[in-house]
Amino acid sequence: MKISQLIAEKRRDPEFNQMYEAEDEKLQMAVALYKARENAGLTQAELAERAQTTQATIAKIERGDNVSFEKLSSIAHALGKKLVVSFD
Repeated sequence: MKISQLIAEKRRDPEFNQMYEAEDEKLQMAVALYKARENAGLTQAELAERAQTTQATIAKIERGDNVSFEKLSSIAHALGKKLVVSFD
């Protein structure tokens, strides 16, 4: 059985699916921050300094750890970006 088939089967369970989607959202956020930072040509430490936070915080977010809206907004502004939130 392929992993995609296994995931599709597991996602039929509402509880599993809810957890899967929550993790997917965190991963999307982590990848978006990583790409924005890389496109800006910044290291984690450089972004952290601009956002008045720590390099460890940037690393945690890029790993998919939870973060506050305020912290994400601060990081977005440090990148010269606007934080956009949508409900699809």
